[in-house]
Amino acid sequence: MAVRLPRPRRFDVCIATGGLLGGLLLWGLGLATRPHTEVYVLLPGRWPVLLPLFVMAGCELLRRAAPRTALLTGTAAIVLDTLTQGNLVTILMYTDLMYAAVLYGTPASARRIPRVTGLLSVAGTVVPFALWREPEALLIGVVTGIVAFGPAATGLIVRNHRDAAESARLRAEQTALLAEMDRTQAVTAERARMARELHDMVANHLSAIAIHSTAALSLDDPKTSQDALVVIRENSVEGLSEMRRLIGILRDSSGDTEPVAAPTLDGLGALVENARTNGLDVTLDAAHDTVPAPVELAAYRIVQESLTNALKHAGPGRVTVALAQRDGALTVSVTSPYGDRDQPSAPGSGAGLIGMRERSALLDGTFEAGPEDSPDGKIWVVRAALPVNDTVEGDTA
Repeated sequence: MAVRLPRPRRFDVCIATGGLLGGLLLWGLGLATRPHTEVYVLLPGRWPVLLPLFVMAGCELLRRAAPRTALLTGTAAIVLDTLTQGNLVTILMYTDLMYAAVLYGTPASARRIPRVTGLLSVAGTVVPFALWREPEALLIGVVTGIVAFGPAATGLIVRNHRDAAESARLRAEQTALLAEMDRTQAVTAERARMARELHDMVANHLSAIAIHSTAALSLDDPKTSQDALVVIRENSVEGLSEMRRLIGILRDSSGDTEPVAAPTLDGLGALVENARTNGLDVTLDAAHDTVPAPVELAAYRIVQESLTNALKHAGPGRVTVALAQRDGALTVSVTSPYGDRDQPSAPGSGAGLIGMRERSALLDGTFEAGPEDSPDGKIWVVRAALPVNDTVEGDTA
């Protein structure tokens, strides 16, 4: 079965063609590198010079496609050339093969070839001088260094620079990829934060508006409709105020406006009073010390969303809100009656529970919500434990 050689590169074809034409030009002019009277010229005359020249030109075609094969074949051709009167272009093409074998060959070849050629250069300098004791013998090692070790060392230097540049490029690409991943994660986290903030700000007021408007439409009582419209107006005004606050946070301010303060636990009283206005029977028991701002905001939003869910889904009965600080954590607990209700309800998407769980997770806290049995019947309980020690400012919003 015939072995198919790799297809040569276009640049290698140009080098081989140029080398062959240059060698033929020197051959035609009769410019040989050695006279036929030299002792080691075993094949004198013009014609024997052409064989290593053509072989070396053929090897140039494989300088990148098969550098090891080209170098081994070229080494045999250069040995044959030393037995003839020689051609300078043949020697030059061999130096290029040596350079290409180190630059384009395997990493093992790139390490071994300079070592081997270096040892040959040293041996070619020391051994002939030790045998013949003639200064001219030193030229053998010099020529070996110029023809073999010099191109190999140059190829190794270029290869090292090329590998270093490739490594730098890969590191730059990895850095850019990591930066893009960080940017994507930051955008995703910011979108999630904005979604939580928007939901928590507006859902409470819109739920109250939906419930009271349904009640006003379903009951033919002017007094009830009037009261419902009052509640609807209050919630719509407060909802618009919350929306303006969120827009102010998102707007790229140049510093002309004052930053809007985030809700704090001091506002729980107003939040509970608003829930009572909307028809909930709420009690508040808040016993806590000063806590970090992220914990304060997360606790406020959890209570706000729990009251919103109670307004939309809870049955008749009392809703309790309790905050306590112990064992290095702020515990938030909101309970409400669980069961069928005889009042209008508002649809829910489940985003509120997801937002509360995310807020707790951002502070390395715990969160649970679900129905439980109690002496007074089945209740829905929301519990969150938010660590107040070593909390990083701005971990949540």
